[in-house]
This record gives sequence, structure tokens and C-alpha cells, in this order.
Amino acid sequence: MMFSESDIHRLVDDELPPAQASEVAAWVAADPARARQAEAYRRQRGLLHQRYDPLLGEPMPADMLETVRSGPARKRAAANQSMFRRVAGLLLLTGACAAGGWFGHARFDKSAPVDAMAALPQRAAVAFAVYSPEVRHPVEVSASDEAHLTRWLSARLATPVRAPILGPQGFQLVGGRLLPGEDRPVAQFMYQNTAGKRLTLYLSTLAPGAAGPRESAFRFERVRNVNNFYWAEGNRAYALSGDLSREELMPVARAVFEQMGKNTAEASPPAAK
Repeated sequence: MMFSESDIHRLVDDELPPAQASEVAAWVAADPARARQAEAYRRQRGLLHQRYDPLLGEPMPADMLETVRSGPARKRAAANQSMFRRVAGLLLLTGACAAGGWFGHARFDKSAPVDAMAALPQRAAVAFAVYSPEVRHPVEVSASDEAHLTRWLSARLATPVRAPILGPQGFQLVGGRLLPGEDRPVAQFMYQNTAGKRLTLYLSTLAPGAAGPRESAFRFERVRNVNNFYWAEGNRAYALSGDLSREELMPVARAVFEQMGKNTAEASPPAAK
């Protein structure tokens, strides 16, 4: 029986029935390259659990806990809904607050152009925060099917899309996914280094007349605990996000800028503001 890379993932994640797990384990052990691949996945899984599992142990707020313990089913449902609203609110509040000022200003002052870049770092940071902790499903399409991933995203965004190569900076492509933007699809590529740290590249097209200048400064913004370098070129906007320090993220952002620019031989990002 032939197996695939997805079976290696399922073996490492203990998702296979015992009989099939034994067959896949033997198949992996028979090839040194597959064995190394499986061991790398195990190390990554361990690093991700080590990094993010402590979040699962954070205590529930006292008022919610009291409601769950003492209230009837209706109160418990209300507590669950309240918890969901808190989590969703944390994710959306930053982007909504930043975007609201810009779009509200444009709505009441017709002479003011809508700056699509204003909300970009917030949206990118939220997308990073949602998907980077995922162990089993961080992406929709994995790097093993990169050709399909880039064709699919290019078709959905109606512009050629490719994943930059960040191996020299220590990051390998995990894969990517399609995200909903404000009024159009958005692409997200995810990368990971050997220490288990992840970063994401958020790529959006810009609506004609709504983006302001077609060339933007190479900008930096920290949204909660997520650092972001972002810029625009032509009809596209980019944001590189991660929980790395600014100094760690800078060379990776420059590499992305150089590869994704229209004229990479001439492009050089200005100093980040």
C-alpha cells in the first residue's frame, strides 16, 4: 500500500488506527528521508505544544466560573456566549477601532480618500493570531502542494501570487490559505523556523481609487504582541507579521519586499517608519 506525506502527519499526530499506524511507521522507517521528515514533524509538534499549551491553562474569569457553577442551563449558555464574545472581541477590536476612524472620516468628509493601508496591520495581526497557534490545521494547502496553492490563490485574487523563498532567513513555507478581506479575497502564507516560531505574509489587492498612493513607505506597527512590517506596491498591499522582535523580523521583511516587488533588481525598501 502506498502512503503520502499526509499519512506521516497523521502518524505524528496519533490520528491513525493502530493497525494503519504500524503500517505507516514501517513505511517511514524503510526510508531514511521519510524518517528524518517524521522526526522533524515530531520536533515541530513538540515545540509548538511547548510554546502554546500554557495558554490552555489560563484561568477562566471568576464571574464566568461562578455563573457556570451555580446557574441553570440558560445561564451557562449565556456564560459561553459571553466568553465567545470576549474572544471574538479581542480579535476584532483592534482592527475595528483603527479602521472605524478612517472609514468614518471618509464617510462624512467626501474629500478625504479612504486609506486601505490604515487597517492592514490590524487585519494581518488578527489573522496571524488566529492561525499561527494551530498545530494540526495551520493552513488550507500545505507547502507540499505549493504549485496548486499559488494557482488557486492567483485565481481567487485575480493577480499572480507566489510565496517568497525565505530559506536563507531560516524560515520554510508551511503553506497558505484564502481569507476574507473587507470586500475581496486575501491570501495568507505561513512560514516556520527550526525553533517552531512562525510568521505570516498577508497579501491583498487594492481597490482602484481607494488605496491612496500606489507606493507606500516601508512601515512598522506593533498590534498587541504581534509585530508587523507592511507596505504597498502597484495594486497590492503586503504585511509580514510575527511575534519575533523588530530586529529579527526586519531582514525577513526586506527579503519579502525584494522578492515581491515588480522590479526586484531595483527595489530597495526605505527605512521603516
